[in-house]
Amino acid sequence: MSNEDQMLEPGQIEPPAGEIRFLFLAERDLFARRAERFRLLAPGHPLADYLSFLALLADAQQEALDSFPILPLPTLEERALCRDRDMPLLDARLRHRDRAWLEGLGLILRRMAGAEVPAAAREAAAGLLTCAECRLEDLADKILAGDQAAVPPPELPFVAAALQVYWVHMATALGEHAFARLEAGGVCPVCGSAPASGIVHANGSKQGLRYLSCSLCATQWHMVRLKCSSCEATEGIGYYSLEGTNGAVKAESCPDCNAYLKLLYLEKDGRMEATADDLATLALDMLMAEEGKVRGGPNLFLHPGGEVEEA
Repeated sequence: MSNEDQMLEPGQIEPPAGEIRFLFLAERDLFARRAERFRLLAPGHPLADYLSFLALLADAQQEALDSFPILPLPTLEERALCRDRDMPLLDARLRHRDRAWLEGLGLILRRMAGAEVPAAAREAAAGLLTCAECRLEDLADKILAGDQAAVPPPELPFVAAALQVYWVHMATALGEHAFARLEAGGVCPVCGSAPASGIVHANGSKQGLRYLSCSLCATQWHMVRLKCSSCEATEGIGYYSLEGTNGAVKAESCPDCNAYLKLLYLEKDGRMEATADDLATLALDMLMAEEGKVRGGPNLFLHPGGEVEEA
């Protein structure tokens, strides 16, 4: 693993903040594109079976999103209140979930129970289909509270997938104008979740800019480079990459809070996707753990215990 020193100041390589669009919501074809990326990454990969499983899961997510019902949206009064109180409008921990998320979960589970997936995954899907709603809601609460370790590894991907669909649907139904920048720059301005990874863009008005990618709703929001996404410290930020790679994925590490977040440099590979390529570079996570570093945000398809469901 190589460690790269930084000589620039935060924001030095970016244009003035007034010229920067601060937020991009996920596109409605997010899960189809993610499935395509998983399929591209899988052949020859040490986690090929799991990546192939997640490609099928993303297909099911896309189907669920495409058929999601119209839901009541936050009122203008709610929007104003959240802006005044510096709160995310679709706060994942506080906002009541419409039971439509359970219907989306049911669709995903039925598709996966009948798919060409490992027996353990089919059994987990079938088991969740017969679960009481109160248990499913409890699993969802644990995931959204950041306690993924309390969710059985075989069940985590399915429940997390349904929650992603629900929040992507709600966010895109509202549109970007509904959301405001938060004082806390390291959490999603849409749902308040932590980022799964960061993306340094290569083209257009976003060229050279770092956007954090939400682990739940896949919203991208701007944060200047050379700043820790966990504690917002700017001193001593270090960058690590795997030896023998082209540096397309680096871990940005903070000495103050000991956290790191992966950055995906699209100029190196424009096909990368925040969730898929984070999972495909677990070797970098392992090396960062050996350095005593901790992830600054979750990947909802990676159990915190390091368990990857066999596929």
